[in-house]
Amino acid sequence: MKALILLAAVLGVVFATDNININNQGNDGSNVHQTVNIDNHDNVANVNQYNGWNSWNSVWDYGRGLFAARLVSKRVCVVSRMNRNVVPSLAELSKVSQEKQNPNAPPPRSLTYTVTQTRVKNVAQFGDHIEALCKGVPTFYAQETQGAGLFVNLHGCTDLGILRFLGISLCGNIGC
Repeated sequence: MKALILLAAVLGVVFATDNININNQGNDGSNVHQTVNIDNHDNVANVNQYNGWNSWNSVWDYGRGLFAARLVSKRVCVVSRMNRNVVPSLAELSKVSQEKQNPNAPPPRSLTYTVTQTRVKNVAQFGDHIEALCKGVPTFYAQETQGAGLFVNLHGCTDLGILRFLGISLCGNIGC
């Protein structure tokens, strides 16, 4: 019986899921609410921002090294490779997201991606989590732009702020 309780406790730690809710006051006085759900068993994080028409949902599949973002106002999904040198690990994501905001903290790291006009034909190739997020909406590939790309400002960008430590800009003719 004791072995069974110990096994259940170990499995509870291994398959633990973290759920974090963060409310931030937007620059325009609006309320921005983000949630982070971490599934350690599947090695996946879901980050969602609820901000009216500017809401978005994202899946960070650490096992596949991919992320996808579904942009509510554009009615599209964007899929790209995860830059593991900048994107925090699941453990770091959990730790940082639970810390109190430090007003003296350095600005968040940022990544810029150019959304291609190449539409994904088979969203299932990215796994169950990204397929569930993007199924039924046009899905496009994005490539990370190194440095300040000269062409980034030709077509507006959609900014995704992942909590307080990572900024993502998706640039191009998104949803046009």
